[in-house]
Amino acid sequence: MHIRWATPGDISSLLEIEKDALTAAHWSREQYQSAFSQSGLPRILLVIEENTVIQGFLVARAVGQEWEIENLAVAAAVRRRGLGQRLLAHFLRLARQQAASISLEVRDSNRAARCLFEQSGFIACGRRTNYYRDPEEDAVLYSLRG
Repeated sequence: MHIRWATPGDISSLLEIEKDALTAAHWSREQYQSAFSQSGLPRILLVIEENTVIQGFLVARAVGQEWEIENLAVAAAVRRRGLGQRLLAHFLRLARQQAASISLEVRDSNRAARCLFEQSGFIACGRRTNYYRDPEEDAVLYSLRG
């Protein structure tokens, strides 16, 4: 397994992975292209590869000294192998160099993601009622001090 910075050439792979990840944020090709642009908020886009095939990704953005994890997804065929944990740990090493805190929200029913974040030190700190659609569901807010 190898973690590297994502490139615009990876967008098709990111879209393919998220298509099978029902609880991931579903972005358009244009949203991913915008994430790679130099304008706007600074972002970190990481991919994890196995034999040069992208198996997962993480997208986060900086707002001042706070980082927000916007998306984390792993290909269906390789879930439960620790790839999400490896991506998250790599991101945390990068972000902690400049972040006062790191936040995210996750579907209340997404137990795997919630366990991953809690095991990595994130603390549940709030809830957004009916935040998600299709299906409608609450978001649990998490925070980690840098």
